Amino acid sequence: MVSGPLIVGLGEVLWDVFPDRARFGGATANFSCSVAGLGKSSVSVALVSAVGLDPFGEHAVATLQRQGVETRFIQRNEFPTGKVTVQLDTAGIPSYEFAPEVAWDALMWADDLETLARRADVVCFGTLAQRSQLSHHTIQRFLSHVRQTATKVLDVNLRAPFFTPEIVLESLQQADVLKLNDDELPIIASICRLSGSQLDVLRQLVDRFNLRLLALTRGARGSVLIRGSQISECRGTETSVVDTVGAGDAFTAAVTLGMIRNQALSEMNERASEVAAFVCSQVGAAPDIPGRLAALFGGAPGFA
Repeated sequence: MVSGPLIVGLGEVLWDVFPDRARFGGATANFSCSVAGLGKSSVSVALVSAVGLDPFGEHAVATLQRQGVETRFIQRNEFPTGKVTVQLDTAGIPSYEFAPEVAWDALMWADDLETLARRADVVCFGTLAQRSQLSHHTIQRFLSHVRQTATKVLDVNLRAPFFTPEIVLESLQQADVLKLNDDELPIIASICRLSGSQLDVLRQLVDRFNLRLLALTRGARGSVLIRGSQISECRGTETSVVDTVGAGDAFTAAVTLGMIRNQALSEMNERASEVAAFVCSQVGAAPDIPGRLAALFGGAPGFA
């Protein structure tokens, strides 16, 4: 891996199967590709996941390597590589049907994961990859070895019926940064027994879980970032939407790099919006990041 802060994605690798094609995806895989593309040679990016001993697994690993993601922590097992059937509505908004019992449901603990966890500067994880008891245990064990000075980013990624209140709360308690969308917010509010306006609930989440940063994405209506007493609202970046798959993951990647680059909150929000808009304008969840967007995240790293 290259030098610079070490950013680790921890979760699922899968293939988004559309009516006419299959494309590489998975929230943490998308995040890893986006942060590698935006950070270029200034950060190191590794993904912890599992794929099958099948052509989809081979292709997934090759795709990650081409995008600049370290793949030696991706396990191979006898289960099939993950797949999800994706249907897009007329606005390009996806619905998902996930295949059961796939490779990332059997993520095993290994000694090299403890070493990686202790080295990581940022770890991004979600709830979907914790749907099996085995992978849940491995992910939580990994998080328990992360240094207190590192940053744990929870992109909650709720996919019914693959989450429980217990997993959501356990994950929130681990998080330093929370990213969610406006469909997920009412569910999180219900699980946490929070009430009030949208902004009230966001502030309560920040206070209850002692979050360093909270990011809410609202689709075409933009995004909200909260850090301490600061609030940034961004109206979003206009784009011609092809599909929105992976846009939220790219937003999370941009926010993560914005924190590393000590960007002001409003700057972080605007740049993350630009990145997400670009992904919406492309086919697939992890398109190659153009140099003009990567240039927004240049400069010497140093955590905010």
